[in-house]
Amino acid sequence: MYNSASFVCGLLFGIGLIVARMINPAKVLNFLDLAGQWDPSLALVMAGAIAIGVVAFSFARKRTRSILGAPMQLPTARHMDRRCALGSLTFGVGWGLAGFCPGPALVALGIGELKAVVFVISMLAGMAVFEYAERVREKFSTKPPTAWNRKTPTEG
Repeated sequence: MYNSASFVCGLLFGIGLIVARMINPAKVLNFLDLAGQWDPSLALVMAGAIAIGVVAFSFARKRTRSILGAPMQLPTARHMDRRCALGSLTFGVGWGLAGFCPGPALVALGIGELKAVVFVISMLAGMAVFEYAERVREKFSTKPPTAWNRKTPTEG
């Protein structure tokens, strides 16, 4: 059931990106071009996503289990640290240079967009470098493991 729900959610997300034409890097780059051919449509897509997210998170906060029965695991961090700021900066620079972020890039990859192929390969390489750097950092750190390296009881 979980895989089916994940598939349906991913399919809806992908269709939404196609309908909003957010898989076109030029559309995103025009949104970022405030001094040129500015296209505000991405702001409307973002506003819609934020509105849905606010409703979904307010519903989720009242629950201890997801609709499919898994334990509810909402983010608890409430502060900005150096790593979060650098990650956001890196994401923004990549988004501004390529006109893609991960979701639209994967949808564009699915339709055979050559720029998406290059982006996704670069994204996967960046993820691999990050994972390697985290393992090295964790090996030499005296702090407890970070959240993304810890396994949950259901993962084994």
